Amino acid sequence: MSFFAQHKGQMTVEFVALFPAMLVIALLATNALLFLSECASFDRVFRNAVCTYAPSPGYQKGTDQSVASVQAALDASFDQEYFDCSVTASGQSDGLYTFEGVLTFHPTLFGSGSLGSVFGVSFPVITHSNTLSVDVYKPGVFF
Repeated sequence: MSFFAQHKGQMTVEFVALFPAMLVIALLATNALLFLSECASFDRVFRNAVCTYAPSPGYQKGTDQSVASVQAALDASFDQEYFDCSVTASGQSDGLYTFEGVLTFHPTLFGSGSLGSVFGVSFPVITHSNTLSVDVYKPGVFF
């Protein structure tokens, strides 16, 4: 009797035992790569939106309208259900304002719904933030 005939079905048992671990690793990798790629995109879109709307606001427009414009630009770019974006601005001395954008990522099941936990492994909500200080009286001056 050969070696393979003695262990018939062993591969199936090993697959069944390891499948949950392989699924969790695949979900972790997919969510990590999705989050990292969206962080890079968020940084670019946030900086461009702040550079466009924050310096030299229009007549009778304040920082609140600039924040709303930046928020609208972020919402248009990140309209998936597993992303939330928020923008705040705080004033500093000499006309400098610091805009802070926060991207909140809710883990997803390969892009088709929210994911809380799989096989007892929890997937936490992750945030990424970016700040940019601008001088609202001198266009093109960023810190």
